Amino acid sequence: MRLLILSFYYPPDLSAGSFRTQALVAALRRARPDVEIDVFTTMPNRYQAHAQSVGEMEDIPGVSVTRIPLPVHRSGMADQSMAFNRFAREVLRLSSGGRWSLVYTTSSRLMTASLGALVSKRVRAPLYLDIRDLFTDTMRDVLAKSPIRRVLWPFDFVERWTFRRAKRVNLVSEGFLDHARRVAPRQTFRTFTNGIDPEFLTASFAKPDGTQAEPIHILYAGNIGEGQGLHSILPQVAKAMGDRARFTIVGDGGRRAALADALAAAGATTVSLLAPVPRAELFQYYADADILFLHLNDLEAFLKVLPSKIFEYAATGKPVLAGVGGYAARFITENVPGSAVFPPCDAEGMLSAINTLLDDRRVPDRDTFRRTYARESIMDLMAQDVLLVAEEVGNK
Repeated sequence: MRLLILSFYYPPDLSAGSFRTQALVAALRRARPDVEIDVFTTMPNRYQAHAQSVGEMEDIPGVSVTRIPLPVHRSGMADQSMAFNRFAREVLRLSSGGRWSLVYTTSSRLMTASLGALVSKRVRAPLYLDIRDLFTDTMRDVLAKSPIRRVLWPFDFVERWTFRRAKRVNLVSEGFLDHARRVAPRQTFRTFTNGIDPEFLTASFAKPDGTQAEPIHILYAGNIGEGQGLHSILPQVAKAMGDRARFTIVGDGGRRAALADALAAAGATTVSLLAPVPRAELFQYYADADILFLHLNDLEAFLKVLPSKIFEYAATGKPVLAGVGGYAARFITENVPGSAVFPPCDAEGMLSAINTLLDDRRVPDRDTFRRTYARESIMDLMAQDVLLVAEEVGNK
C-alpha cells in the first residue's frame, strides 16, 4: 500500500500542522510497517525569523519527503497566495501519473484541502481530509469590513466540492460539526483532535527555584496574527499590571508589527517580543513561566475552534490563562484544571482571570488530561481510520 500525504507544513517547520502530520506518518508506520508514504510539503517557511536549512528530499525507511521551495513571504494575503500557487503547481506536477492507494490532506486553509481533492481525482484515489480550520467562516469574519468579503462566495462552492469529494473528513474540533454537516450532509465525519506530543509527557517544566514571586512571568508562545488579536488586548493589560507582571511573547506573524506599535503607544514596557525558537529551547521558556497565555480574536468563527496550543500548555502543568469563547472555552473549563477563561479582547476580564490564577497556588492535577489527549494514542486511532478507508476502496 502506498499513500500520498499533502501538508503545507512539515518538520522542521514550527506549526500545529507540521507536528500533527509527522505524528500521523509515525502512526501509519506503526500500524502498517509495510506501508510506503510519499509526503509533498514545503521548505520551512512558517516563520522567516526561524527559517532552517534542510534538504529538498529526505528518505527514511518507508517514507519519502519532497519539500517544495517557496518565494519569501511575510504572512500577508497576497504573498501567501503566491506561495501557495507555487506549492500547488509543483504538487500537481509531482503527482502527475502517480499511483497511490489514498491521498491524505491536512489543511487549515481551504485551498490546501481543495488541492488534495483535485490530486485525488486526477490519480483516481480516495481522499481523506483533515480539516483544522473553517476557512469560509474565518475569512468572512476577518474581512467583515473589507470589500473583499463580497467576492468570497466562490469559496463556498470550493468548500462544498472539496468536502463532498472526500471519502472521509476529520475535524479537529467538534465545534466544526454543525458547519461541516451543512456543507456535506452525507459525509462521514471523525473528530480526532490535536494532542500532546511525547516530549511534553516526559519533560519537567517546574521552575528551577520552585517559586512564584512578583513580577509574575506570563508567557505567550505561538503565532502573532489577526486571529490571535494580541494587539487588541495585551498593551492595555500590560500597562494596567505595571511592575506586577512581565510578559514574554515568543513567536512571529502578520500582526507582530502592529503589536509592537500598540505596546509602544500604550507605554507598556514590561513586554518582551522574541523570535520563534525550536521546541527544545521553548521548553526552557515554559519552565521559567508562572502562567501560560492563550488568546483568540473576538470573531464569531473562533467560537468553533479548538486551538492546538491548549494541549501543549496543559501538558506543562502550569496555570493556563485563556482568552477564548465558544467551544474552546467549554473544553478548557471542563478538561483543564488550573485554568482561567475570559472573553476575547476583554482587558478587564483578563486582569480578573490573572488574579484568579494568582489567588489559587495549588498545582493542578492533569494526569487524566495527559492520558486522554496523548498525541500518539489519538494518531494511532486516526491512522487506523485512514488505512481502513484505503483498504475499503482497494477491496471494491
